Amino acid sequence: MNSPDTSKTQNFFGTSEAELKEIFSQWNVEAYRVHQVFTWVYHYHCRDFSEMSNISKSLRSQLAERFHFSLPKVQQRTHSKDGSIKYLMELNDGAVVECVWMPSESRKTLCLSTQVGCRLNCSFCLTASLGLKRNLTACEIIGQHIAINEELEEKDQITNVVFMGMGEPLDNYGPVVDALRLMISPEAMKVSTRKVTVSTSGLVEKMKAFQEENLHINLAISLNASDNVTRDRLMPINKKYPIEVLIDCLKKYPLKPQRRHTIEYVLLEGINDSDEDAQRLAKWLQGVPCKINLIPFNAFDSAEYRPPSDQRVLKFQNYLIEQNFSAFIRKNRATDILGACGQLATQVEVGTPR
Repeated sequence: MNSPDTSKTQNFFGTSEAELKEIFSQWNVEAYRVHQVFTWVYHYHCRDFSEMSNISKSLRSQLAERFHFSLPKVQQRTHSKDGSIKYLMELNDGAVVECVWMPSESRKTLCLSTQVGCRLNCSFCLTASLGLKRNLTACEIIGQHIAINEELEEKDQITNVVFMGMGEPLDNYGPVVDALRLMISPEAMKVSTRKVTVSTSGLVEKMKAFQEENLHINLAISLNASDNVTRDRLMPINKKYPIEVLIDCLKKYPLKPQRRHTIEYVLLEGINDSDEDAQRLAKWLQGVPCKINLIPFNAFDSAEYRPPSDQRVLKFQNYLIEQNFSAFIRKNRATDILGACGQLATQVEVGTPR
């Protein structure tokens, strides 16, 4: 079968079930055929419609004329001494993003990106230095997962996904929701909702909309300060959605049984790591079903901040535990290859089409 002109056809990756059902309806094709096609593409990894043997030849021909398959290209791999791999992914227009595959005994986690750069300008985040170049499409978001999984051995296949790479996921709301629907759909990528986490800096209005999507995806909220003055400095989004507004949203956010929010707290020496900070943080989080990840700052060359001492981090954690919180010190991963939390920022020109 001849390959279609991709400039005139639609990338199948990122096409939702609802959209394909609408197309099939226009073609007078039974709706159940959508699940057959999805099974071929996502379960059997078929990239040629002509090989879909339980689909009629006429439908295969229509699909080939309407769609093509395109994934981000792995431009570069950087290996960390801890086993993690940072991938530089090239998109169709020449823009590039970074994502990180992180192995452990119990899981293989992919930290993927949702934007080329970011516009929220958090002062401790290297990605922020890029500014926002553009949003990723749904197919570019799930494409990172599919492209990397295709080159990994079976034992290394991705089990968990965190939307914590370049960009603020909820600032790219529509494509992220579309990508999540494909990711957790039993007919598509069939990733368990318990194994997908979306990070946000606290875009409250988007969080309120997100809870209505019926996705039941875990949220990780980047708090990073215990008072508004400090959070204003670290995260300018706080001026729009101050801590009390964000906490109120979390208290009212509907969760499935046994689910909790994850509170991400990057510890910065002399900025947000005092005993008083720990006390204020505990007061804010009373009544919020959550676990707390304490993340000692991952330093990079241009950073104005430093991580606290191990003793200070432990004291901060111990106070939270004494207040009956589940508080964990998150092990830094891929720090030697600038692949850790807040460090993703490509060293090449981004967002410039060829």
